[in-house]
Amino acid sequence: MSKAYRLLNHGPTVLVSAAHGGRRNVMAAAWNMPLDFNPPKVAVVIDKQAYTRTLIEASGEFVLSVPPVALLQQVMAAGSQSGRDLDQDKFEACGLQAASVSAVGAPLVEGCVAWLACKVLPEPEMAARYDLFLAEVVAAWADSSAFSDGRWHIERDEQRSLHHVAGGAFFTTGAMVQG
Repeated sequence: MSKAYRLLNHGPTVLVSAAHGGRRNVMAAAWNMPLDFNPPKVAVVIDKQAYTRTLIEASGEFVLSVPPVALLQQVMAAGSQSGRDLDQDKFEACGLQAASVSAVGAPLVEGCVAWLACKVLPEPEMAARYDLFLAEVVAAWADSSAFSDGRWHIERDEQRSLHHVAGGAFFTTGAMVQG
């Protein structure tokens, strides 16, 4: 948990998942960031029209999953359709697998390189005015083949995180350099 901020510090696109009342949903979000160290906190922008937001507002929790480039098509699918409009579960529609976690009721997205389970902080005016949600990270995990000892060490191209730059275009992380 003391290094949870480092899972987002490099600015990746994330998959935001939420669940409430027997329904679950997932969406892509490029505007997210770590906010604090102890306890770790995050910020994420979620539009008023997003079905995931409806579930977050009802449950007070969500999971941020950091997808690798290997999930690019699934990230594009999650970011381009609404779970509110689908006849099937959005995870299934996007080709994503969900897994339960004990820290929150929201599922995490399997196949990602990092996960942060979050509980929303009570800032309703900020959410209403700016679509900005602040949350405390209550649990965090990472794929140890990509992140360990508090550092990213991505060696396989398919593990590189995605960074949205608009219009369906992304960059991926590059090689680490040390200053």
